Amino acid sequence: MKGWRGWLDPGRQIMKGQGWSRSLALDAVMLKVSSHVLGRRLQLLPTWVTLPALALALLATIVGGVSFGAVTIPPGTIVEILLNGSGLFHFAHHWDASTEVIIWQLRLPLVVATALVGAALAVSGTLFQAILRNPLADPFLTGTSSGAALGATIAFILPFATSATGAFFPLTSLLAFLGALLTVTVVYLLARTGGETPVVTLILAGVVINAVLVAAQTVLLTLAPPGSQFSGIEAVFMWLAGGVSVVGWSQVLLVGALILPGIALTFLLAGVLDAFGLGEESAAYLGLHIERYKLVTIVLASLITAAAVSISGLIGFVGLVTPHVLRLLLGPRHRLLLPASALGGAIFLVLADLPARVLLLPDGVFTALVGAPFFLLLLRYSKREYRW
Repeated sequence: MKGWRGWLDPGRQIMKGQGWSRSLALDAVMLKVSSHVLGRRLQLLPTWVTLPALALALLATIVGGVSFGAVTIPPGTIVEILLNGSGLFHFAHHWDASTEVIIWQLRLPLVVATALVGAALAVSGTLFQAILRNPLADPFLTGTSSGAALGATIAFILPFATSATGAFFPLTSLLAFLGALLTVTVVYLLARTGGETPVVTLILAGVVINAVLVAAQTVLLTLAPPGSQFSGIEAVFMWLAGGVSVVGWSQVLLVGALILPGIALTFLLAGVLDAFGLGEESAAYLGLHIERYKLVTIVLASLITAAAVSISGLIGFVGLVTPHVLRLLLGPRHRLLLPASALGGAIFLVLADLPARVLLLPDGVFTALVGAPFFLLLLRYSKREYRW
């Protein structure tokens, strides 16, 4: 296959015209890096057990998320209703018709959307930490958050409804998605110089554009007419605090159509991300086209982040804490780390959403309250073992 897969596969790039020795050298170097980066590798489970265990944990978390609410639904009933919906099983109905409505139309779309957002943010954080070789990198480093916030603010101050229930995809979500993508594009173009995109320049461009867009957002909020859809700053504040909000399955399917293929494509970059851990010069010596793969990685990370932010607002710490924890537990090899981050991020956010629903607070509040102290403890007790 000489199509996009051959262009994206680092193994073919390395072996082409350089012989098998270079490919074998990469494997040997990566094994050395794996032990050097962590000092001691903490592997609680074998690799072939880790991903199935996380997948089962995610399914259990989703069932728990659907069960939890004002009307508690037994997990067994949820499983039976879901299996009946597949058409392959026919369990006897011992529940009210309203129970099926609650599951299929209210809770399950919200829980699935929450899992998608968590997976997208965690994978995006893993990608940015890898290509920037910066353990503090998160999905919002390149201005995605400020661009999405500006787009959402514009939607909120428009003199007509932009988030009416029943819309296929509310204008608020659409403008947030477009704002995030446009911002990342501007940041990348500003950072690119002489055919290269230096990491420091990329980070600084993201910081500057973020400051400009925050100022623009403040101006819009200050000058917004009193009679607009936006009344005060409460609506924008709640959106910025972060909380998954979907109007039905159509919105979940549309966002999922962007996030799931995007995450799947990142798995093809596992070897590239491992090579980036050696530094850009070493990765280039191994035969990788640095700028090409850096662009592909930024595009994929930004796409899935923008899709997630469009329905969730700004939820922090998922893309920062999840990759850190799993890298410490599973090691730095991205062939395992990327899918594990997707599953772990989904579990983390679904669990954080449970108390948020009870107390009617944004999801971002609980991810910060849980993520920040846990992250500090992680750094305190693992700083000797954790090295990039």
